[in-house]
Amino acid sequence: MTELIPDYLPWNPDNASDQRIRLSDPQVSLTGAELDERVAGAAEHLADLGVHRGSVVAAVLPNQAELVIALYAAWRLGAAFTPVNPTFTAAETRHQIENSEASVVIASDALAAENPASLPSQRFGTAVVVPVTDLRRAPILPDQVTSPTPVPGDTAMLVYTSGSTGRPKGVQLTHANLDAMSAAQNEVVHMNRDTHALLALPLFHVNALLASIIAPFRAGGRTTVMERFDPVAFARAVTELRPTYFSAVPAIYAYLLNLPEELPDGTVPDFSSLDYAICGAAPASIDMLLAFEQRFGTRVITGYGLTEGTCVSTVMRPEDEPRAGSVGRALPGQEVRIDDGAGGAAPAGVPGEVLIRGANVMAGYLGRAEETAATVVDGWLHTGDVGVLDDEGYLTLVDRLKDIIIRGGENLYPSEIEAALCTHPAVSEAAVVGRPHDILTEIPVAYVTLRSGLETTPEQLLEHANAQLAKIKWPAALEILDDLPRNPVGKVDKPGLRDIARRVPASTAPSPTSI
Repeated sequence: MTELIPDYLPWNPDNASDQRIRLSDPQVSLTGAELDERVAGAAEHLADLGVHRGSVVAAVLPNQAELVIALYAAWRLGAAFTPVNPTFTAAETRHQIENSEASVVIASDALAAENPASLPSQRFGTAVVVPVTDLRRAPILPDQVTSPTPVPGDTAMLVYTSGSTGRPKGVQLTHANLDAMSAAQNEVVHMNRDTHALLALPLFHVNALLASIIAPFRAGGRTTVMERFDPVAFARAVTELRPTYFSAVPAIYAYLLNLPEELPDGTVPDFSSLDYAICGAAPASIDMLLAFEQRFGTRVITGYGLTEGTCVSTVMRPEDEPRAGSVGRALPGQEVRIDDGAGGAAPAGVPGEVLIRGANVMAGYLGRAEETAATVVDGWLHTGDVGVLDDEGYLTLVDRLKDIIIRGGENLYPSEIEAALCTHPAVSEAAVVGRPHDILTEIPVAYVTLRSGLETTPEQLLEHANAQLAKIKWPAALEILDDLPRNPVGKVDKPGLRDIARRVPASTAPSPTSI
């Protein structure tokens, strides 16, 4: 089997003498040499715990350098890595740990303390739990780790995303997928050793890992990791740290546009170091992006992609002229076409389902052969999104075939929220749809019917469901109906519910100041 190119490997021999800062967070700044030592120490630690090629290592951590170190340490052993949303409930976390068959979990000290290694826990099952501060910082026996180098077909990451069943499933991304994606990203946006990414998106996201970690590292650049997005802190970081780009969701641009001309400490935001900014994960208003460009003097390039396609498949190049509503052209090595419904490609200007083909397409959904076969057909990834291509290959998204709710760039799946509501004994049926929101794009709202003779209140139902869901999935509102609207065949009429939801002014929805 062929080894991957050296530049892609996290233990590139050049790192051992690299004295440039490569990775920073609020607690630490690491040179290439220091990062190499930290990765070697963590890999040795994991190897001592039995991790080897084919194993899976999980991390349940907030944004911090150690999550990146754990990722590269797993790869150094030929193992796969699965990042877990640290805000997940115990049940959500345990599903991902057990489904991925992770043998080791690197967790925050607080979570590790709540789940002692002496017995199976509700959150981590039987996996070995390593408190993040215990993770070895340097190898005890240099060169002890001799596990095989990852090869293109090895699973590199298992990134979990929900589907039509509402049950999160693991997207298998191979090293070949990541190699193809990072090379294409570097080519399109011209990354190099001077590239400096400022990262505020959550690191359990494929966007954050690919666009802001793997791609700039491959080019020899650096990344600064923020714990979370806060508009004032972010603007101050851009002003002081002088990054060359960042990748964000539309809500972040809206928050930044709402900043005053001067920050509370008197700082005037200065974005002049940025070569560009990237916007993806949800539809963005062209007026908002142009307003951002005018105020901050930074070109925003839009893109489109799926976790199943290893992050991004189309993008506006920095040199492209802006086109209202377009998410750009296919990345090098990828093909994008519009399905004509008969197995062929629709002509320019005709809408249809967006299909993607290339080395970026996932190996499959872990343990879900039927769903994989239905999603990837003859090498074409069926996205479930409706779009149209113009004569020059620029893609514009029209609608979504799926019922996904995109809240601040996060994909929320109504069926998962509905399932949580339906565990309440008084609930007969539940339906969740998205309500438009000026900043977050959409927020989930719920409609339920009750079992005959049983009573409850919206507040009680929300409390019951929220206990089972990460906070970002909590419905913003809930209404109890006598019956749900239905279409002629008796199915719940979700378009009708969306119309009902839109009648409530978006201003009544919560407007958080962080993502």
